[in-house]
Amino acid sequence: MASVELRHLTKRYDAATVVDDVSLAIEHGLLVCLLGPSGCGKTTTLRLIAGFVEPTAGEIAVGERVVSAPSRTLPPEARNMSMIFQSYALWPHMTVAENVGYGLMLRKLPRDTIAKKVGAMLATTKLADLASRYPGELSGGQQQRVALARALIVEPETLLLDEPLSNLDANLREEMRFEVRRLHDQYRYTTVYVTHDQSEAMTTADLIAVMNAGRIEQLGTPEDIYARPRSEFVARFIGSSNIVRGKVLDASHIMVAGVPIACSGAAPAAARDAAIAIRQHEIRIDTNPPDGRRVRLGFQVAVELELVFVSLYIEIRVQFAGIKRRVVHVHQNCALLLEHFEGIGHHAVDLLVIGAGSE
Repeated sequence: MASVELRHLTKRYDAATVVDDVSLAIEHGLLVCLLGPSGCGKTTTLRLIAGFVEPTAGEIAVGERVVSAPSRTLPPEARNMSMIFQSYALWPHMTVAENVGYGLMLRKLPRDTIAKKVGAMLATTKLADLASRYPGELSGGQQQRVALARALIVEPETLLLDEPLSNLDANLREEMRFEVRRLHDQYRYTTVYVTHDQSEAMTTADLIAVMNAGRIEQLGTPEDIYARPRSEFVARFIGSSNIVRGKVLDASHIMVAGVPIACSGAAPAAARDAAIAIRQHEIRIDTNPPDGRRVRLGFQVAVELELVFVSLYIEIRVQFAGIKRRVVHVHQNCALLLEHFEGIGHHAVDLLVIGAGSE
């Protein structure tokens, strides 16, 4: 195993900067997800690490060895890396066992050694009963396991995964997230995993690098990224926060629509506008008025409210005080809520807006 370090990595195509001065240190044995929307530069970063693309500026080091720089780039086959693509890229004319052992055959290992290693890997990836089948006879999840087994069996220093679960249906994706994590915990290869799916990143990663416009907006554990976003982009992209804007009152209070809101997190600059991220599950809908002793300010406004039934919860969308729709997820007392508002759809209601002050 080896660490991977990106040092001021930049990739330009003519006037377009796809990867913009990215620096990232990945300790050996960690699984790091590059997470972001389409066009953010995550796949290009992975291809730079793999050696398929040469950097415009900066360099990539694996352990003590520089493998990519503008003047000298080591070819992919000389990097001791394995890469898993979205399409799996299995040989259709080879059986599962032959596909898994293909990399060892290229290395000209003895046949008995290949057979032993393939047997052990098929058992680890739960493919032993499918050894004699061809890729066309497998489900998407089984093909993905074959691709993982083929990548792991050559014992790479670094494992690269480019949105490997994007072709699977929802149930298989959820199953394979845990399979990827299980295999990583067993082999502990240094792994770089590219995805646009935050659930995949949260489930599999030790660290998440959230990318936007070719840069890393935030690097941290899944918990840090979710609970302590450092930018409005991260707050919106991870977990679908409600973003409201207001005027800074002091280091811990922001005025929103005439209401002082107590906030946590990094202290905003004084006398400036600021944005607040409010997670949907942190808002509670109650038919009873709040305890007056804890309320510093409250006012009532007429709003347009929309209820949408989404499986295990009801989604509530509200627009008021010139602020775009806010979304709340209500998991409890759904029947009572629907009875109170007379079912799914649009409703005109009076909303009590509360400012809790220092509480």
